[in-house]
Amino acid sequence: MSILKKIAAVTALAVPMLVAIPATAQASTPSGCSSVTQIGSTAYLNVGGETMASVKQYKGCGKNYSYLYVWQSYRSAHSDWDACAAIVTNGGHSVQDPQCGHNEVELWSLGADTLSQCTQALGWNGNDGMPYPGDIAVKTDERC
Repeated sequence: MSILKKIAAVTALAVPMLVAIPATAQASTPSGCSSVTQIGSTAYLNVGGETMASVKQYKGCGKNYSYLYVWQSYRSAHSDWDACAAIVTNGGHSVQDPQCGHNEVELWSLGADTLSQCTQALGWNGNDGMPYPGDIAVKTDERC
């Protein structure tokens, strides 16, 4: 077999392998802010014995953000869900800048001007600007 045929054969085998390598996922950022950093722990929203979503707190562009990501396993088992994300202050009692969505995979709260306060990210399975009785909510650890 000539050297050119060997190179062609190796190349033919290698190209499909290169195409099959998945690209690195690009992390999203909140609207209007291209650079954020996670602060504190990740909390997990468990609904009906299943992990529905992860909730994280971020800071960037002079604001705090809550980020909620609905897990693939939950999305695969449910065709319909509501979720909200917000920053909370005052020991978790004051909801700041919530954002809610229906069947959204990820949600960023609106940016809260709370960097000088103790804050937590809040996520819940509701569809209104604050959790109501019957909604399941989770908060990250408090960051000051």
